[in-house]
Amino acid sequence: MTRPSVHVQIAPTSVPSTPSWLGEVAVLAHMLCHCGLQKAIEERVQFARARMGDYEVIDFVVMLMGYAVSGERSIKAFYERLLPFASPFMALFGRANLPHRGTLSRFLVALDETAVEALRTLFSQDLVARSPFASPPGGLWDRLGIHWIVIDIDGTKQAARQRALPQTPDLPAPHRRCDLVAAPAYLGRKRGEIARTRTTVLQAHTHQWLGTFGNAGNGDYRGELLRAKAAIESYATSLALPLSHVLTRLDGLYGNAAPLADLLTENGPGVIVRGKDYHLLDLPAVIARLQHPADQQTRHPESGTRRALFDCPDIALTPTGPVVRMILATHPATASAPAIGVVRHGTVYEQFFTTVPPKAFTPADVLDLYLHRGSFETVLTDEDLEQDPDRWVSHTPWGQECWQILSQWIWNLRLEFGQHLSPTAMRLN
Repeated sequence: MTRPSVHVQIAPTSVPSTPSWLGEVAVLAHMLCHCGLQKAIEERVQFARARMGDYEVIDFVVMLMGYAVSGERSIKAFYERLLPFASPFMALFGRANLPHRGTLSRFLVALDETAVEALRTLFSQDLVARSPFASPPGGLWDRLGIHWIVIDIDGTKQAARQRALPQTPDLPAPHRRCDLVAAPAYLGRKRGEIARTRTTVLQAHTHQWLGTFGNAGNGDYRGELLRAKAAIESYATSLALPLSHVLTRLDGLYGNAAPLADLLTENGPGVIVRGKDYHLLDLPAVIARLQHPADQQTRHPESGTRRALFDCPDIALTPTGPVVRMILATHPATASAPAIGVVRHGTVYEQFFTTVPPKAFTPADVLDLYLHRGSFETVLTDEDLEQDPDRWVSHTPWGQECWQILSQWIWNLRLEFGQHLSPTAMRLN
């Protein structure tokens, strides 16, 4: 029984509740209009296609932006939640009709490189168009008082499952939907048969994304590194930052001579990378250095691992270069094989290559700056939880790339909104 003061009213018509994310979409729409971004997308992201019908590129762009904001787990779930509010949603952006999700899928399939690269250019320009984090946007000062901006480059994967299909002479070859966008690859802890790898570029102080570059399978890591370098150069130039004082952190995938030769050019950015060329331990200069006491002793605050650090300057990775400063971190081996490094004579050796000057960064400074790069992994985890840009939206490379650029754009705009709502001074180390 209910209390006499409680009245229950039942109506035969469905009255869906307003999505919780529609308010943020309204803020996004106002910002796009106020800053001229929507007009810029309409004018500069051109894509001509037969049977476009009543829709333009901007209709599909705002749909994907709304999808990124919503947090819904699939396009289907997003559409089901949005349909009762389709007219108000599109009206926020000055548009009339909501494209069907099948129309969106066909648009992404037909999308070409020219349109996606134009969208990427707008994303890069908008990154530096406003300065909510002040200028310079964070950074650290070395022991000589020089200011550095740290930028992380790393890869992330998304796996796809494939059903086992019979393959006999009387059956045609199977057609897989993900053949264009994914390929067999190293999966790590991901479950699936094929994967897509994307290289991400992060400004470490503001946690703003500078770029995303994806490819099927294990990706083109050297080609993507060059594109990441170009994005960093554009970012530094736009903010009038000396490129020589931009410090890039990379993992062991890039820790040998070939990719570092692509990155370490004259007047290029600085580098800290985990090395994997352990044959350099046999160089006479390295052997001689290891005969003397370590430069420093460190203890990792979380794992408790104690390392002895040896600074080896001017080490040529190949007879023709590049020349780097090599930091060797050693600690006693245990019964279990180390996850990283090589064991020699009961000692584990870890390599770190860098171009920062010894007077500005001690070996311990270099090690701390690299090993405490967990903030990058934290940002990737937060990105997966909040927006999950690696989820499949299209089965074509350019459609998937378009979605991931827009997803990173939404991430950066959210950081900007938060900074305006609750200003926080950038931490300077």
